[in-house]
Amino acid sequence: MPEPHNPEATPWLSVIGVGENGLDGLSSTARTLIAQAEYVFGGARHLGLVAPLPQGRCVAWSPPFSAGVQQVLALRGHSVVVLASGDPFFYGVGGVLARSLEAGEMLCLPAPSSVALACARLGWAQEQCHVVSVCGRPMARLRPFLQPRARLIVLSADAQTPRELAKWLVELGLGTVRCSVMEALGGPNERCRSFMAKDGPPDDVASLNLLALDVPAEVTEACLPRCSGLPDTCFEHDGQLTRQEIRAVTLSALAPRAGELLWDIGGGAGSVSIEWMLSAQGCRAITLESVPERAARIVRNAQALGVPDLHVVQARAPDGLGGLDMPDAVFVGGGASRPGVLEQAWAALRPGGRMVVNAVVVETESRLVQAMQEWGGRLTRLSVARLDGVGGFHAFRPAMTVTQWVASKPHSA
Repeated sequence: MPEPHNPEATPWLSVIGVGENGLDGLSSTARTLIAQAEYVFGGARHLGLVAPLPQGRCVAWSPPFSAGVQQVLALRGHSVVVLASGDPFFYGVGGVLARSLEAGEMLCLPAPSSVALACARLGWAQEQCHVVSVCGRPMARLRPFLQPRARLIVLSADAQTPRELAKWLVELGLGTVRCSVMEALGGPNERCRSFMAKDGPPDDVASLNLLALDVPAEVTEACLPRCSGLPDTCFEHDGQLTRQEIRAVTLSALAPRAGELLWDIGGGAGSVSIEWMLSAQGCRAITLESVPERAARIVRNAQALGVPDLHVVQARAPDGLGGLDMPDAVFVGGGASRPGVLEQAWAALRPGGRMVVNAVVVETESRLVQAMQEWGGRLTRLSVARLDGVGGFHAFRPAMTVTQWVASKPHSA
């Protein structure tokens, strides 16, 4: 969090956005700040774009980036300029620096971001687009945003990203997505070229580029539904899976909210954790699964369904619960009758948090009755029957009945 505003703080640091048009895009204020700064930090490309303005010492970023940030912060009291691409507070250095400064210490002069320029070229309303970065992040993060009629701006990692993205879209069955690769936006070498994902991008893409994706309306089969209870066929599993109907009820009881953390104890195929993370912005999950093959399968499912940041712990509860971040919700799909599992999970749960436990055997049901007597909550029995063939006829074949305990931890606990 940025420090609160201090009216007596004096800006010693100026963060200046630089576009591909270099000096031509800088205001007179930005030019003066760069010329008068004792230190000017930036990438080699940015420093080249503003030459020969700086009169002070020019410092090119070198890895690791965090070391460069500390170098800037150590110069508090000197006049320092940091150069950044476009809008420094949009996937840029501005937000990183602001976390360590009082608001009055830093002045920011943004330029138009590459996203703003891309939308202007395409005639897209920026507020109606999803912006996703794949710079140092898995491409699978795009999956939840690939919806009929969706428009995405993808911040590329390098020159290979357009080809890798097109190939991935084809593998998902989204070969008809209209793609635009955009390079050097706002500069003299600007290019914008369109292609269908199935046809692949041009061969001569620059390393600095972004992609715009226009998803057609008729690709519903290849897009993930945005509601609880994905079809069971979405998940690779060995039979250890919270089934679609039960999963939908379970997610409703867990009641995910933006930014919350779930513990999923006895992950199975990871379906509950994955849908938790898909449900709201910033939702995180930690899944405990003791069987190595299942733990690996959870990772694959998370990658395939667009939540590659799912944290999988190969361990058995309660032993694997120690040292984990405090959860906002806990789901126990297996191991609830094991001594200490519910006790340790309940103790770790944040006040106001929710615990949901599903049981199919009477031993676990007995433990849930005890839990309700100790911590309150409610018990519900869930039954699902699906139509199936019986010879030349049809009948409803019942699945195993699930007993579900749901409880909220009091704020006074």
